[in-house]
Parts: sequence; C-alpha cells; structure tokens
Amino acid sequence: MGDKQYQNAECGGKQLDRYVSFDGIDCNGNARRVMALIERNLVGAENAGPFWEYFLAKRKPRSGPPPDDLFLVHCHINQIREFFEECTDFEALELLSQLEEECC
Repeated sequence: MGDKQYQNAECGGKQLDRYVSFDGIDCNGNARRVMALIERNLVGAENAGPFWEYFLAKRKPRSGPPPDDLFLVHCHINQIREFFEECTDFEALELLSQLEEECC
C-alpha cells in the first residue's frame, strides 16, 4: 500500500479517496480509555454478569502474552456497545463508535 492512493469512480459528482491512513490516530490510547470506561461502569453495575469477569480476566491470562486493549475491544465490540447502552453512558458510546470507525 505505502504511499499509493486508491480511488474509485465518481460518486455523487466527486472522486472518492478510498485510502485511509491511521497516521496520527491514537488507537491504543483510545482503546485504553474505552477499557477505563468499562471498568468505571462495572463499578456501578448491579448485575454485570459473568461475561465481564471473563472479559477482564482476558487482560491477564494465566499463560501466554496478554492481548492488547485494542484487540479485546475489537473482539467484543458488540457486547461493549450493549453494556454502554444499558448504562446509558453516551460518552463511552461515542468513544467506542470513534474507535470502531477509526481503528477496528
């Protein structure tokens, strides 16, 4: 890919640049912020359920290297979105949508 830019046919009267660069986007930092928002919401959640214990335990596995936060968020994005919706945490939902759009 490198410096190549890919374009498709005109759409709506203008050329679309189909190459997306992640340069300058703090994907790892935003994933860490999403994880912090999950932890913040779990403190107040009455019935978070066993999934969240499992999810948080994946950050520190008994063997092998731990996955990074971006990988965990990407793998469980729908469960995270549902959790933030249940918590009515609109700040967290917005950050999650941004992370999904820019990095996943």
